[in-house]
Amino acid sequence: MIYITRKEHFNAAHKLHRADWTEEKNAEVFGKCANPNWHGHNYEVFVTVKGEPAAETGFVIDLKFLSKLIKERVIDKLDHKNINMDVDFMKDKMASTEILTIAIWEQLEAEINAKGCYLHCVKLYETENNFVEYFGGK
Repeated sequence: MIYITRKEHFNAAHKLHRADWTEEKNAEVFGKCANPNWHGHNYEVFVTVKGEPAAETGFVIDLKFLSKLIKERVIDKLDHKNINMDVDFMKDKMASTEILTIAIWEQLEAEINAKGCYLHCVKLYETENNFVEYFGGK
């Protein structure tokens, strides 16, 4: 089994808050991330695919295809956007890095798996010190 990873980046704003909580409770739980005027991050996303290299090409997956898929399904929708307000696949979801990582997985999994390989991991760096890794549902 071979694992291959494509790295991309995007810049986006978000805030963590619950409408059913007071501003004080949101600030207590989410701290600076509950800023009413939003805040942003320079995200880095790593998409890892696993499989066996094809005899004909030597590829697990064509990286041009993977790059285009990530760009169209993820980067174009997130880059320089407000995650809470502008991103269709984040509608009505908490804009935490954890939930965003799962949502990115959901944007990519079916098309990658249809290529005869498997989405192994989505890793999303929110800051240089904080990142999430997601390996699928179960």
